[in-house]
Amino acid sequence: MSRPVRIAVLGTAEFARRRMLPAFRASADVTVVTVASRDPARAAELAREYGCRAADDYAEPLADADVDAVYLPLPASMHAEWAGAALRAGKHVLVEKPAAMSGADAAELCALARSRGLALVENVLFLHHSQHRAVMRHVADGAIGRLQAFDAAFTVPRRPASDIRYDPALGGGALWDLGVYPLRAALGLLGPDPRPRLVGATARRDPADRVDTAGTALLDGGDGLALQLSYGLDHTYRSTYTLWGSTGRLTVDRAFTPPADHEPVLRLERAGVTARLSLPADDQAGNAVTAFARAVRTRARPAPEILRQAELLEAISLAGTAVHRTAPPVRDSRTSPADLAG
Repeated sequence: MSRPVRIAVLGTAEFARRRMLPAFRASADVTVVTVASRDPARAAELAREYGCRAADDYAEPLADADVDAVYLPLPASMHAEWAGAALRAGKHVLVEKPAAMSGADAAELCALARSRGLALVENVLFLHHSQHRAVMRHVADGAIGRLQAFDAAFTVPRRPASDIRYDPALGGGALWDLGVYPLRAALGLLGPDPRPRLVGATARRDPADRVDTAGTALLDGGDGLALQLSYGLDHTYRSTYTLWGSTGRLTVDRAFTPPADHEPVLRLERAGVTARLSLPADDQAGNAVTAFARAVRTRARPAPEILRQAELLEAISLAGTAVHRTAPPVRDSRTSPADLAG
């Protein structure tokens, strides 16, 4: 058996502490050798908990010969910068989504990883849950006939105003934080080199917010396949997608963030009859760690979805902003044109 991949964690975000650091500790495929934070006390605290070194500078682990790879749970606006720095330092990279906030940055990262023979992996956990493979098997077996449309949504309740999701300088906003999930699920339907086209997008930015808090996008997946995506930061919780076919539809609830003990149930509806298809629980975080270690050992090339996703997120952002800026005021039916004229 190969020795574990020695990984440095750059950043101490809540998601890293809650999901990824425990998954690293539970895995035989990786070992955490350094935790870096610009808050020395927090780095020291986590280093004690995980029996590793602490660093108070993100650059320090990049110069460490004992580090094979880095995990980047930094704010979205910092992903491309530090992923690029790690690749140039000869380290494999596991980066939170989105890996980049522009198509140009994503293309540069992918080219850099390919040229140096390093793994660049975007940490999209839900891709590693077995329920999605089961869905695709049912679709391939004709359970819903010809696939006609895909509808996905990921929304969460509002968080405190101090949360980084509401800070535009850190890459906040509903699209970058949540829109990536339904978009990546849509790309997964389209084969190994997906090339959907953006048809249109909307965004909502309430007056008190500095970022978008909700949005939708419509993509053309080719051959008439419609892909509709919804996301939001000020909603009741929803994490689902539905595949609509010519003879039925298949729905996945808890699609993006199921806990490891969750036993999924797919809903297959045909001819007015709904069948509930039970599946075993699966640990998508643990599976993702295993997959990353395999990518490091095989020096896997970056997935094309990294670039396609970045290009589409950028296009959706621009389209949604344009619609938001040019939308006419909502006219109350009780208001006369003279009232609007001021």
